[in-house]
Amino acid sequence: MNDALIRSLKPSVLGVLVRRGADFAAAEDAVQDALVEAVRVWSADPPRDPKGWLVTVAWRRFLDATRADAARRRREDLVDEEPPPGPTPTVDDTLQLYFLCAHPSLTPSSAVALTLRAVGGLTTRQIAQAYLVPEATMAQRISRAKRTVSGVRFDQPGDVATVLRVLYLVFNEGYLGDVDLAAEAIRLTRQLAAAIDHPEVAGLLALMLLHHARRAARRAADGSLVPLAEQDRGRWDTALIAGGVGILQAALARDRLGEFQAQAAIAALHADAPTAGETDWVQIVEWYDELALLTDSPIVRLNRAVAVGEADGPRAGLAALATLDDALPRYTAVAAYLHERDGSTATAARLYAEAARKAANLAERDHLTRQAARLNALRS
Repeated sequence: MNDALIRSLKPSVLGVLVRRGADFAAAEDAVQDALVEAVRVWSADPPRDPKGWLVTVAWRRFLDATRADAARRRREDLVDEEPPPGPTPTVDDTLQLYFLCAHPSLTPSSAVALTLRAVGGLTTRQIAQAYLVPEATMAQRISRAKRTVSGVRFDQPGDVATVLRVLYLVFNEGYLGDVDLAAEAIRLTRQLAAAIDHPEVAGLLALMLLHHARRAARRAADGSLVPLAEQDRGRWDTALIAGGVGILQAALARDRLGEFQAQAAIAALHADAPTAGETDWVQIVEWYDELALLTDSPIVRLNRAVAVGEADGPRAGLAALATLDDALPRYTAVAAYLHERDGSTATAARLYAEAARKAANLAERDHLTRQAARLNALRS
C-alpha cells in the first residue's frame, strides 16, 4: 500500500466521520492519526478493505479524544454507532466537504486554507507559498480556523466563490507543484458545473481544461520545463482545448464577467495561436487589464508586464514591471526575460541566476539555471 493510496482515501473517510456527527476539527485530527497508523502498519499487513480499516481506526481515535475531553462527554453515546465491520459504502464526499469547510463562521481566506490542508491534501508550506505568506503565518491561520469551527455542526454550506478559490489553488498546485492534484480538481469542478448553473464555475472549468490541454508539452523527455513559446503545439490536446473554448464562450455570453472567465479568455488566446509568434498579445493585454480591475492582484500585474513586453516591446514591459514590488514571486525571472529581449544579456544572465536561487521548486530552478548558463556561454 503506497502513500498516494492512503492519502487518496482521506476525503471519503473524513466524510463518514462528519456524517456520523463528529465536528470537523476533531474528525480531521482523528483521520490524520489513522493515516499515520496506516503508513506504519499496512506495508507489513495490508487490509482487505482499506477504507473500512481507516474508518474504524479513525472513529475509535475520535471516540478516544471525545472521552478525554470533559466538555464533550455528551458525545459518548456515539460509541453505540460505531460502524460495523466489513466493507463501507462507496460515497464521494469530497465536493460536499469543500462546501462544508467554507463555513459561514470562517473568513474566506481561513476557509480556503483549512480546506486545502484538511481535504485538498496540500502541506502548510504549499498553501503558504500560494498565499505569498510565511509558513508560520499560514500554520497559525489554519490553527485558528480549526479552533473557530471546533464543536460547530457543519450543516451550513459555504459560498461558491470560496469553493472555486480552493479548487483553483488545488489545480495550480497539481499543475505546477510536486503533487499531482490537477485531474482531481478538474473532476470536482465538472461535478460542480453539473450541479450549479454559474458562469464563474464554467469559467474555472474552461480555464482548467485549457491549461491541462498543454500539460503534455510542458516538460521535455528529461523532465525539464519547456516555456510556452517553445512547446510543441502538436502535443496539445485539441479536444480539451475545444471543450474549454466552448464552455468559455457560453459563459461569456451571459455577460457576467468574473476573474476565472477572464483568465480562461487569456488561456484561450494562447491556445488559438498556431505558433508563438502569432499570439494576439494586444488582446491578451486587454484581458489582463480586465483581470486587474476584477482582482487587483500583484501577480496579475506581473503577468501583464510580460504581455505588455510582447505587445509593445521589452522596454514597455520593463516600465510596467518597475511599478511592482520586486519581492513578488517570479519578479526576478520576468525581469531577466525582459532584459534578455531588450538585448541586455549580462543583466539577464545575472537575474536568471538570482531567480534560480529564489525558485519555489526544483524544475523551475533548473530551468532558470540553464537560462543563465546559456546567456553566459553566449558572452564567453
